[in-house]
Amino acid sequence: MNRTGRELRLKLFAAALCAAAGFIVFALIGPARAIHGSPLETPEASPQAKYSTFSHDVSAHKMDCSKCHNFPSKNWKAVRPADSAFPDITEYPSHASCINCHRQQFFRGARPQICTICHTNPGPRNSTRHPFPNPREVFDASPKGKDAESDFDINFPHSTHVDIVSELRPQAVEFVRAGWTRMRRSEESCKICHQTHMPQGDSDAEYATAPPKDLGDNFWLKKGTFKTSPIGHTTCFTCHSADTGIEPAPTNCAACHAIKQKPPPADFDKELWARVGLRDRSTRDAWSTRYSSGTFRHEFASHAEMDCATCHDVSALKTLDPRSMKVAITSCNNCHITATSDDGGILNFEIDSRKADASFRCVKCHLSFGTQPIPESHIKAVAAMAGN
Repeated sequence: MNRTGRELRLKLFAAALCAAAGFIVFALIGPARAIHGSPLETPEASPQAKYSTFSHDVSAHKMDCSKCHNFPSKNWKAVRPADSAFPDITEYPSHASCINCHRQQFFRGARPQICTICHTNPGPRNSTRHPFPNPREVFDASPKGKDAESDFDINFPHSTHVDIVSELRPQAVEFVRAGWTRMRRSEESCKICHQTHMPQGDSDAEYATAPPKDLGDNFWLKKGTFKTSPIGHTTCFTCHSADTGIEPAPTNCAACHAIKQKPPPADFDKELWARVGLRDRSTRDAWSTRYSSGTFRHEFASHAEMDCATCHDVSALKTLDPRSMKVAITSCNNCHITATSDDGGILNFEIDSRKADASFRCVKCHLSFGTQPIPESHIKAVAAMAGN
């Protein structure tokens, strides 16, 4: 072959390479631009983007849940014991749910950052994934689950369930049906979902973890402080299943899951939680949403003898409204509020102490709230007991 022929072939080969490269670039970037518009609107262009985490509260992710989550997941029979398994969403979405918008991130480097959302150690030889956040019992025990924060609050109207749960159909699980039909609106009804968490019982160890030796009168978390709440679909799907036909159906995620809003301050001390050293998400979640007394202990003898309705207005409880979860100070009237401090009321003592010393910290019932101004509700509660 003469020199002219070889040069022509080389030029044609180079042109083919350029065309192939252009095709690849278009294949990788084109779909993202087609969805998001100009290059400035692609996910890569945002300086705030953090591709190692996923947030449902991003405008591009606010879509129908079924766009990414298929019900039921292929592994639903494997994530729970066979005798308690039920159709559920128990696995991460497939790559197809993400790649249309995030094609650039998927093909960046040997271990793309975006892959760490699901994968423990991304790479061509390791496909191991973190447990999916459901079932919670499995996820919470994993390294990722211990400190995870959900994007969602759960919408559970207590009043609706108190009114209708006793009318459940015969095919519903028996223990739930029986519990509500025999004891509707009674103390035992609450126990179907709420039990004492980490109870002390007859044990001599009253603290959740070993307290410091110099604790003195300072607060340290005790066992039996909180009540449990359902943390997954197991309790809910007892009634809301495809078999019962009770709405909302298990495929209707948005009926219960609402994007979390900024909550009001809780009587929770993050530094104290860190010092206590308890790695239990149920306790952390319950404590960090204490909108009344951060130190109240349900298992304390006098408290355990009371009905739940003594403090909680069940018909008013709305999990999406933190104000409805707040326990009124008047619930403490019987034991802790008296006409005067001499009559033994601890609230009276705390208020009198604060009036005498502005730096006094109310620690009998409170943690972070202890340094705040005394609420008007507390002043009125004492005045009412004094007949004023």
